[in-house]
Amino acid sequence: MRPTARALTWAMDEISGRTATLPRRSSRRRHLKVAGEAGARRFQLVRHVDVSGVSGTGVVAEGVEWTDGSVALHWGGRYPTTTVWADGIDAVLTIHGHNGSTTIRWLDE
Repeated sequence: MRPTARALTWAMDEISGRTATLPRRSSRRRHLKVAGEAGARRFQLVRHVDVSGVSGTGVVAEGVEWTDGSVALHWGGRYPTTTVWADGIDAVLTIHGHNGSTTIRWLDE
């Protein structure tokens, strides 16, 4: 059997409830992209248009992109939660970006 060019992982789109397809990283062990100097980068998830009517506009979440490309995303509010996105910023924006209605504001640049 021939391996596929890109393995996929599945997630639900938060607005439509439909399945979203995200590219999956290689199953090989990860190695740090940056060793030391640059370190992790902090960001804010900024919602310009509240498509869902749930989270409002402005800064809706805070996050950290680690040196291996994975992301920790923290949602504040009444029910705060933190999620880890092994597939990185692209995966976060695929699910939460709402076609440009939500963007990333890097704080450490």
